[in-house]
Amino acid sequence: MRTAPQRPDELSRPPRVAGLQPAAVLWLAAVWVALWGDLSAFTVVGGLVVAVAVCLVFPFPRLRMRLRVRPLWLGWLVVRFLADVVVASVQVSWTTLQLRREPRNAVIEVDLRTDSDLVLTVVAEMTSLVPGSLVVEARRSTHTLFLHVLDAGDQRGVDKMRRQTFALERRVVMALGADTGPVQETRSEEVSS
Repeated sequence: MRTAPQRPDELSRPPRVAGLQPAAVLWLAAVWVALWGDLSAFTVVGGLVVAVAVCLVFPFPRLRMRLRVRPLWLGWLVVRFLADVVVASVQVSWTTLQLRREPRNAVIEVDLRTDSDLVLTVVAEMTSLVPGSLVVEARRSTHTLFLHVLDAGDQRGVDKMRRQTFALERRVVMALGADTGPVQETRSEEVSS
């Protein structure tokens, strides 16, 4: 019995079942349970069914990340992040209480040294969670972050924020052992606001 020849686009298209990634199914099911706010067998099974359906209808692309979580470095990353949040909270409070002085803010362009999307995402999120700094844009193509910095003051304040961002990037790479790719030359510019 002869079968009809397949078209070239059918050969390259992955089957729908390939979209079933266990981590994605478990994550979607967990979100489902969290949205319902009830941890019962019915909610968990319903979440798994919905997660499988979502993965079959909208298959996720395969994620290719090589991570080597280093517990000691991860612990240091978390401790240092919490310390940065506390120190920055005090600094922002002090800045806002000085009514006679107007802070000079800046938008800083920082090219990360690694080309890992995971590192870019983690650094951007952690930077935005520290009071006084906010990522206004992240360019995946060049692995560039644009940071709005409260009370940068002068070039020393801008350089300090760049050093803090690069130090955070190093801590993330050490903690997650991410597949980082080549190190790029760093280039940064300041645009005052």
